[in-house]
Amino acid sequence: MRLEELVGYLDEYLRIAEVPDWPQAHNGLQVENSGEVRRVAAAVDASEAAVRAAVERGCDLLLVHHGLFWDGERRLTGRRYRKFRMLFDADVAVYSAHLPLDLHPEVGNNAVLARELGIRIEGGFGEVQGVEAGVWGTLELTREAVAARLDDVLGVRVKMIPGGPERVKRVGVITGGAGNMIGQAVAAGLDAFITGEGAHHTYFDAMELGINVYYGGHYATETWGVRALAAHIAERFGLETEFLDQPTGL
Repeated sequence: MRLEELVGYLDEYLRIAEVPDWPQAHNGLQVENSGEVRRVAAAVDASEAAVRAAVERGCDLLLVHHGLFWDGERRLTGRRYRKFRMLFDADVAVYSAHLPLDLHPEVGNNAVLARELGIRIEGGFGEVQGVEAGVWGTLELTREAVAARLDDVLGVRVKMIPGGPERVKRVGVITGGAGNMIGQAVAAGLDAFITGEGAHHTYFDAMELGINVYYGGHYATETWGVRALAAHIAERFGLETEFLDQPTGL
């Protein structure tokens, strides 16, 4: 299909123009190609390894959550030159969606992970860049059972901070690096808060504010959106898609 057609659909579906984000996110099409898309690679990060893998697999488009410009718009030298050289030589386009993908109600990181965990979504919480990013819902388990379920779903060993009640009911999810949002989770009346990572002091935030917090890793909690989005466009447009799994352990 035509790149222009796919980009137009993704921009509308993800509300790229409406959802605010950090300036370096540059959501939407970041690199164009000659105009055709037949095979799509999806990855969490627009790393050099992801670009190389997309090229090696004959993909025309690399769909990512963390785009090419998080370190700013710098000179095309060193590793930045290597990425762009591979993309240009292989005629591979790059499309990135950060907050628009985090908060999307169907294919978003937060909603998809919550559903995978069996959380019955009832509302939203957590302000990021002026928009409500997280989801919360009901999951009635012991706090240890929540940790075990997270271990199974994420495929990693989850860090639990047992600051809240032994039995939980109201559980919130904001994937990635949302440890600084523990206070907002408490204000939303949650018993448990699931995210990817947080700073050292957030241990005491959780313990002293009275909430169970689960750190599942930034990468592990953010594979869900790009995978779901790739599956969506595969079904809608008949495109071949492949997820490039490149875990960081962080």
